[in-house]
Amino acid sequence: MAIATRVLKAAAALALVGSLLLIGGVLANGTVSAFSVQKQAKGKKPFNQRFFEQGRKIFRFDTFGDQVWWGDTLQLHRAIEGAKLGGVGPGVSPKTALALGLKVDATAIPAKVAADIKAGRVDLDDPATTLALLKLNAVVGVKGLFNSQGSLRSMGITCAFCHSTVDDSFAPGIGKRLDGWPNRDLNVGAIVASAPTVKPYADLLGVDEATVRKVLRSWGPGFYNAELDKDGKVAQPNGKPAGTLIPPAFGLAGVNLGTFTGFGTVTYWNAYVGVTQMHGRGTFFDARFNDPKKYPLAVKSGSWNVRNKPDLVSPKLAALHYYQLSLPAPTPPKGSFNAAAAKRGEKIFMGEGARCADCHVPPTYSEPGFNMRRPSEVCTDAFQANRSPDGKYRTTPLRGLWAHAKGGYWHDGRFKTLGAVVDHYNSCFKLGLKAGKKRDLVEFLKSR
Repeated sequence: MAIATRVLKAAAALALVGSLLLIGGVLANGTVSAFSVQKQAKGKKPFNQRFFEQGRKIFRFDTFGDQVWWGDTLQLHRAIEGAKLGGVGPGVSPKTALALGLKVDATAIPAKVAADIKAGRVDLDDPATTLALLKLNAVVGVKGLFNSQGSLRSMGITCAFCHSTVDDSFAPGIGKRLDGWPNRDLNVGAIVASAPTVKPYADLLGVDEATVRKVLRSWGPGFYNAELDKDGKVAQPNGKPAGTLIPPAFGLAGVNLGTFTGFGTVTYWNAYVGVTQMHGRGTFFDARFNDPKKYPLAVKSGSWNVRNKPDLVSPKLAALHYYQLSLPAPTPPKGSFNAAAAKRGEKIFMGEGARCADCHVPPTYSEPGFNMRRPSEVCTDAFQANRSPDGKYRTTPLRGLWAHAKGGYWHDGRFKTLGAVVDHYNSCFKLGLKAGKKRDLVEFLKSR
């Protein structure tokens, strides 16, 4: 009872106002299927607006039932609580959560509490405060499930966990949501490694739990290894971790394949991630993974053909897809590039010296049709490409490059600046661009 009372008091201190739980609409457990939305909207509101709102709710708040994995199986919620609140270890305070790259939705925090935080009257070193923030649905991409006594009984994650950040308008890591932006601060590996048990991963990989935690912690902020449970590869040939940067989910309307190595369309990846990575209770099928040589772990686990009943993912894919394709690439901030140089750089990009637009075709700045290229065509190694079924790299859409610069460019962040990217292609294609033209080309890329 003492534990429950403490949690309830912390929640009260944050003024748990019920109306603020409706962040943009009904939460995930009140979500109806995308198809019923179409029926309900007929003759009442524009279908696309209802579909957009439905998709946003799914993107932000729907766990697809993945709390069965993150809470019930890995017991991650116990690490969040900490021993003093009935869990294990020191717990996760707001300061710790922010250090791990988690973000807080400032619009979910009551005004009085926001003032108290600014004035230092809210303890940001106390895991109980984190639990209260979870009750407000204020931790972006994390859904806490509480029992009737007020203590945390499980937790799940949503699409927004990796593919949303905030504008830092309140404080670093706290602000208004920016859906579709990759959270390059998020240390997914360290968060998962903090779970009381990672035995399911250890059993799949055939190693001990200590090794699993070491691998997870090696990823670093902004990186994730989405094929680990399929091919078991933890490192590149050069010894660096095998993960890739979390990609943006904005600016994908009109783009065929949405990730660095393709695999499938945006809605394919929603199913792939929702079922096999988030561990939502849904359906995922791809016979290409039924290959014991290339994807031994997919065959071992059966993750190439997953069928859950009830299916909590498939009925939501249409609305989720619609919402994601409605997210435009963000406009570069005023003063973030040299406009005159960018105009000169555009001419170089379009054909006067570089012909970048042969592949990066406006306005998507990807390739209409099958937007994939062999590694040799872009003068790079084939490691990550060969982990995909097609063995190719996608022609990256260039809109909003400035918004996902953190962590570097290309799939593994090997190029830290746009200048380094231009240098690579200048060498690869023997363009012969001099320093001034390369600078202008960089300014144009910054202006997209």
